[in-house]
Amino acid sequence: MALSTGRRTVNHLLKPLTAAVSATRHVSSDSTATITVETSLPFTGHKIDPPSRTVETSANELMTFFKDMAEMRRMEIAADSLYKAKLIRGFCHLYDGQEAVAIGMEAAITKKDCIITAYRDHCIFLARGGGLYESFAELMGRKDGSSKGKGGSMHFYKKDSGFYGGHGIVGAQVPLGIGLAFAQKYSKEEHVTFAMYGDGAANQGQLFEALNMAALWDLPAILVCENNHYGMGTAEWRAAKSPAYYKRGDYVPGLKVDGMDALAVKQACKFAKEHALKNGPIILEMDTYRYHGHSMSDPGSTYRTRDEISGVRQERDPIERIRKLILAHDIATEKELKDIEKEKRKIVDEAIAKAKESPMPDPSELFTNVYVKGFGVEACGADRKEVRATLP
Repeated sequence: MALSTGRRTVNHLLKPLTAAVSATRHVSSDSTATITVETSLPFTGHKIDPPSRTVETSANELMTFFKDMAEMRRMEIAADSLYKAKLIRGFCHLYDGQEAVAIGMEAAITKKDCIITAYRDHCIFLARGGGLYESFAELMGRKDGSSKGKGGSMHFYKKDSGFYGGHGIVGAQVPLGIGLAFAQKYSKEEHVTFAMYGDGAANQGQLFEALNMAALWDLPAILVCENNHYGMGTAEWRAAKSPAYYKRGDYVPGLKVDGMDALAVKQACKFAKEHALKNGPIILEMDTYRYHGHSMSDPGSTYRTRDEISGVRQERDPIERIRKLILAHDIATEKELKDIEKEKRKIVDEAIAKAKESPMPDPSELFTNVYVKGFGVEACGADRKEVRATLP
């Protein structure tokens, strides 16, 4: 019986890649000319009419998607090697397989819109405009990292681009995201906040409390459930009585999206932003998949089969979807795409070499970013008389 359940899970996860290439093959010399594509799967709505499956893109956008996802994929594979070499320590959660969510979301919004996520945050940071050097420096705990080497893998941050982190406590970023949306509405901004979480966090009570407030106040909040089907090593069907996460808002509308299709994610996020600005919160469930285990301590093959993983790679890989579209429209040749991937590997290797040269943070950094600047305190001994140090 367990085996048949496993087969049902695999079949549910595998959906054909070829459906993504539905437009007529043609050659276009204009990189900005409109290309019309149909999403691989239809959207499914809860208390809302879903958007059209027809998405407009361009040769320029498709090439950008391919380059950015190739860079993200290479970065995560390199991070795996650095962790095994003990150059990255502590927790490390990789995003390979889920790149279409980060890329498609970014294509639909601006840097004035906010994003906050959990600990699988490296590629979200890149999509928001972060660099490879800052990424690897942070992963290795160096002072030139995105969080000055003090956050590590789980705490990337880029406030100037509307990225509010990387958070390590499961589900805790969602109330913070609702707070960001409250600030946007209070300031009368025409921007939205995307609060991201995984299927493993979808049963958290604080998520529903925050969603209730967002709905009461019609906040411009978009809750994005990245459903990669496993909360750590627990399959969704073992942890959730109702794994239809887009319906979990009850009174809040929701949309189920093929999270392995960057163009579907782009269409859904554009739709959700327009909705949230006019009507308040909405839930997006991104049906996606991670190739690595939950974290580097998880081999990822004890609770799922290798056939399942390779099957998703072959049938639904987000980079391969875009590759097929590019080839179908004669935007680039197979060799040109291979050359791009080789170049991305070189760029990643150069960033790693540079990050290794970045020094470790000064020990005094332990006391910074704790209190408001200029309002430091004195650290005393147990008797509160002897001053041990003055914190900056």
